Parts: sequence; structure tokens; C-alpha cells
Amino acid sequence: MTIELEWIKARIRNDEYEVSSHAENERQTEKISLDEIESAILSGEILEDYPDDPRGPSCLVLGYISGGCPVHIVCGKTPSGIVRIITVYIPCLPKWIDERTRRKK
Repeated sequence: MTIELEWIKARIRNDEYEVSSHAENERQTEKISLDEIESAILSGEILEDYPDDPRGPSCLVLGYISGGCPVHIVCGKTPSGIVRIITVYIPCLPKWIDERTRRKK
């Protein structure tokens, strides 16, 4: 099962989401506000889809925060039907060449 971006955006607009403790820690480390995360998702695009994630279907959303800085947000769907923000990070080396290109192993 694939998560649709419009489904995610609708839940974000209605404040129907939760932030995992991991995502909260990453958000604070990267100094990204919740408002910036919401805005990045609402104007973002799905970069990768993970329909077979053992925790449930999820996807990687690419968005931009203050100053045009790229941010990756992994979103999943909870059993109760809300969005779970699983992790948030600024894409950079060594894992990412740029915000759209994953470095080959």
C-alpha cells in the first residue's frame, strides 16, 4: 500500500499527525520548527516510497525550510489513521549527494 501525498497534506492541515520521539530529537538537533516541518510537507513532494516498511507504509518527503534549505521528512500512517512523522533531517554527505540524489554504496 502506498501513502498518497494529498492524504498526508490533508492530515497535516487538520493537525492530525504525531511526531515520533526520534523525529523530535532530530528536529531539535537540526533546529527545525514544527511550523517549518508542516510548511515543508505542504509544499513538498514524495521522493521515495516505502510500501513494504515493516512498521507500515511510509514515504520520504522532500521539502524546503527557511532560506530554501532542503529537508527530508519520513512520514508513515498510524493504525488510527493519522500521519506519523518518523524522522526529519537535512540531507547531506555521506548519504546524499544533493537533496534528490542518494549516494551509491
